[in-house]
Amino acid sequence: MSYIVSKYYDSLTEDNVKCLLCPHNCIIKNGNTGICGVRHNIDGSIYAENYGKVVAMNMDPVEKKPLYHYYPGHKIFSVGTDGCNLKCIFCQNYLISQSDYKSLQDVDFYSPQMLVDIALRQKDNIGIAYTYNEPFIWFEYVCDTAKIAKNYALKNVMVTNGYINSAPLNELLQYMDAFNVDLKSFNNNFYKRHTGATLEPVLNTIKSIHKSGKHLEITNLVVTNLNDNADEFRNMVKWICENTGSNTPLHISRYFPSYKYSAPPTSAETIIEFYHIACEYLDFVYTGNIYLDKGNDTYCPQCGKTLILRNGYNISLQNITNDGKCEFCGKQIVISE
Repeated sequence: MSYIVSKYYDSLTEDNVKCLLCPHNCIIKNGNTGICGVRHNIDGSIYAENYGKVVAMNMDPVEKKPLYHYYPGHKIFSVGTDGCNLKCIFCQNYLISQSDYKSLQDVDFYSPQMLVDIALRQKDNIGIAYTYNEPFIWFEYVCDTAKIAKNYALKNVMVTNGYINSAPLNELLQYMDAFNVDLKSFNNNFYKRHTGATLEPVLNTIKSIHKSGKHLEITNLVVTNLNDNADEFRNMVKWICENTGSNTPLHISRYFPSYKYSAPPTSAETIIEFYHIACEYLDFVYTGNIYLDKGNDTYCPQCGKTLILRNGYNISLQNITNDGKCEFCGKQIVISE
């Protein structure tokens, strides 16, 4: 079995269906797919043709997701498939994210139980991370796998663009333990022009994850000449502070030319400027895809002590208890149990 009928769609006519998984709400004619390229109308039903099709699987440091406050220093079994419901012109992983179901024809099938069994065999593994492409468009497979994983005390982590409707998101929240959401910009025109999506649904997803109590970290890829406006960035971090709290970790990531966009890499000066802006509002700010003196380590925002040192993916826990608290003042810093 390599595909399964989708749960979230409406039949409109004999030939047309409306996909309800993400805010695109694609109207899909018989024989066609939605924007994601993997949800296929076959005779009036939507099939998730990427179900069980795993194109990438690796053991990664959890910091690579990136998650810096969720089981720091541990590894997680990471998996992904093809397709995405955004069309970012600067996509850093376009070889799989911008593929469609046709590229999956020769990809091996893994049932949810098979994938969990592989995860269980990995040494020192804390769980499964659904990543690499957009896991929301792998919805049925992620749900089925995550349910089984929880039975074995494996953690479920999702690295996502956040572009999903509320009903499927609420279903997934039952099984997920942690999220990193890629908030690409705080400008709706940016989303429409350069990703083919809109901003508000992503903000709603972030608020819903926070409200659910699941662990949340946010990434912002700063793309040269597209979303590197300091005023917009300041508005974004103010929104994060006001809606998810000052203790929400933010990863400011450097862009490199990729896919359809060839502007120069984000300047170090811009990353440093944005780092200092974010630190005015948020307690935990990190820089990615660049080596700087600041933006790697974790400090206690209450007493200022150094708690976690990072050199690439080499992690050293300094003054932090087994349950993730600062040894000096007792403030909760990370999830580690």
